[in-house]
Amino acid sequence: MPEFTFDALRRYPDVEADNLFAVDASDRLILDEAAPHLASAGTGEVVVIGDHYGALTLGAIAQHGATAVRVHQDPLSGELALAHNATSTGLEGEHTNHELGEELLAGARVVLMQLPRSLAALDEIAGAIARFADPEVTVVGGGRLKHMSIAMNEIYGRHFADVRASLGRQKSRVIISRLPTPGDSIYPVREFNVDLGLWVCAHGAAFAGTKLDIGTRYLLGFLREMNPDAVTAVDLGCGTGILASALARARPDLAILATDESAAAVASARATALANDLAFTVVRDDALSTQPDGCADLVLLNPPFHVGSAVHPGVALKLFEEAARVLKPGGELWTVFNSHLSYRAALTRAVGATRQVGRNAKFTVTVSTR
Repeated sequence: MPEFTFDALRRYPDVEADNLFAVDASDRLILDEAAPHLASAGTGEVVVIGDHYGALTLGAIAQHGATAVRVHQDPLSGELALAHNATSTGLEGEHTNHELGEELLAGARVVLMQLPRSLAALDEIAGAIARFADPEVTVVGGGRLKHMSIAMNEIYGRHFADVRASLGRQKSRVIISRLPTPGDSIYPVREFNVDLGLWVCAHGAAFAGTKLDIGTRYLLGFLREMNPDAVTAVDLGCGTGILASALARARPDLAILATDESAAAVASARATALANDLAFTVVRDDALSTQPDGCADLVLLNPPFHVGSAVHPGVALKLFEEAARVLKPGGELWTVFNSHLSYRAALTRAVGATRQVGRNAKFTVTVSTR
């Protein structure tokens, strides 16, 4: 077995670049603060949540002797990166992936966690740990100081009686929580959007929660113009499923697939479909990797322009290429994006002829024909 080193870890298949890293100081701090707890943990008693690319999971296994580690990562790209890094470091077969819930957390005595940016996501995760983990569980959650707030301590305080923060190190800090106070879950939350006439359901980590993202709102205004001959459609990066739901209601004869790499988004979109009595398929996917070439007449996309905390076009460009692959000849990709990003040239290269169909003070909507 090769000697484990953090330097060997990669982000692949997620976007890789010189300014994007697979490991940061918070990973190392979490593992250092958790060391005495990991030393006393038995087989299957260590759980890792929110591991970006495998540093926490593989570090706990290789450096601290953790065995049968259970892991939950919201983005599928994180799961795939962890699997790749486990293989490359000779640590494959030492962890298992689970949804957030009892199967992940039952009997857990140590939980290592990269803190999510969203307070709602932290609330849902902390609540699940308090409900399902061992009453003696210790939770070591950390992150970069610039992404942390005092509100995180308050969220933990809803679910644990003992909450304390560590000293900072290399612009990182951890929060250690003990003595869970279990309660009922409120997730997924739901809210009726009067403008859409739709219930929107959201788990904690779903982007925008139950609110209507303003880019999505603008794209919705063009539904009636989208490929009138379409039989099959894809909501790519579906989030809570608002685009798929609105399309299903406006055009009930369409066969609609909604995809997202986020486990929370997929669960939210399924709940949104159920709440509105709508029929469309929702799958968790790395872009559209499980879909065949030339399977769609229409793709709708509101792409992200961040990779983690960095502004980077990599994810959007990957989604453009995947949309091009699954579109049938003559199929249409409808995209909304912040106007300053100037994606039109990239869309033309990836998909085909692209024209602007709408522009307001902040967003541009284009249609690209395969």
